[in-house]
Amino acid sequence: MSIMENSETKSFFQSTTAKMMMVGLLTFVLLIPLLFVQNLIQERSERKKEMVNEVAELWGKDIVFYGPILKVPYTFEENYNITDVKTGAVTIQKKNTTKYAYFFPNELNNNSNVRKNEALKRGIFNHVVFTADMKFNGYFSEPNYTKLGISEENMHWDKASIVLKTTNLKSIKSELKMKVNQENLLFEPQNSEKSKYSILATNTFDYKSLLVNNKLNFNFDITYNGSNSIDFVPIGKVTKVVIDSDWKSPSFDGSFAANDTSKVVNDNGFHVDWKILDINRTFTQQYDDVIPDLDDYLFGVKLIETVDEYQQNERVSKYGFLVIGLTFLIFFLIQSISKINIHIFQYSMVGIALIMFYTLLISITEHSSFTLAYAIAGTSVVAMITLYSISILKNRKFPLFIGTALSVLYTFIFVIIQMEDYALLVGSIGLFLILGAVMYFSRKIDWSKS
Repeated sequence: MSIMENSETKSFFQSTTAKMMMVGLLTFVLLIPLLFVQNLIQERSERKKEMVNEVAELWGKDIVFYGPILKVPYTFEENYNITDVKTGAVTIQKKNTTKYAYFFPNELNNNSNVRKNEALKRGIFNHVVFTADMKFNGYFSEPNYTKLGISEENMHWDKASIVLKTTNLKSIKSELKMKVNQENLLFEPQNSEKSKYSILATNTFDYKSLLVNNKLNFNFDITYNGSNSIDFVPIGKVTKVVIDSDWKSPSFDGSFAANDTSKVVNDNGFHVDWKILDINRTFTQQYDDVIPDLDDYLFGVKLIETVDEYQQNERVSKYGFLVIGLTFLIFFLIQSISKINIHIFQYSMVGIALIMFYTLLISITEHSSFTLAYAIAGTSVVAMITLYSISILKNRKFPLFIGTALSVLYTFIFVIIQMEDYALLVGSIGLFLILGAVMYFSRKIDWSKS
């Protein structure tokens, strides 16, 4: 009876069912080092983000431009009560208080040329930044102070100034002056509230004495160092913005759509323009005492890298389970068809080689392009597994098939991760074809002997 039990135990562990269970268990066990690889990719990605923030602090961050705004002081008579402590009598006294009225331009035009700069290197990480040459012009006309309840005699037109709100004063790389009709005005930084904006203001001037044909025309230029994005607030009754750049992968975002008829994006860069009217937004052209927060109306362009090397590595690693599972399936089918015995240790060696592909990929990517790194890592792993298969399978026909199948699989994954719009469609079709191939090659296996 004992001899019969030993025979049954031995036959079960040598059966196809037992081998299938062990290979399946090994596949799930290999998910643990694959998870460590994905954590490594995330860690390296976080280190790059830290470097990007460091470079942005030194070079220049996102550019947001809000202005120019005409600022005019005015006085008004304010009543306040004084109570006599002894008698309790209340007397009303008056005092003059100074506030400021803010007026937006009738027309605001901007033409910007954004040049991609050489990558700034921090260790093994690179970060791409830009320089923006921005030209502004437009005019103010007939500020509507009556809407604010201010009378003409209370306006101090001789103490007018022009205000800009923007980000990253330290990234401005040109002298900032404005030509107002025939007068040149210089901007100086002002104390501002705690916000993302810094305030620049010109020296005071006499608004009415500078008017020409009842208009206050202005033009000025700014050169910025920046990274990531450029945004504007459409404060003109008519706001026109034109941006040209050599950047290949822009993203046009914000509250207003760009002009589709003139928008161009190609390998040489992009051209885009906006025209926004006062009826397209819900704020007025004049404000009393406080410049409003209009961040909800921002529009502009984000200069992005569509998929950086760490995103590509992460996307490749998500196919790790598929690669390990299909590779083991190929070995298992060969084992079942050819009756060649493959030990679970040999499966383990193949699985570890497949995991090594991802560590090779990320380490080589950090010193070269993703495409080159993928080619080197893929070729190395396919060659290693193919040569190892020759010693396992004792012939060249099956190892050649394994090498070809792995090459096709890695090529298929590379094509998928390069796609954005059709990745799901192509991936689904590919998996359907793989399933069909497995069903075809396994159709003649006699599973009844398992």
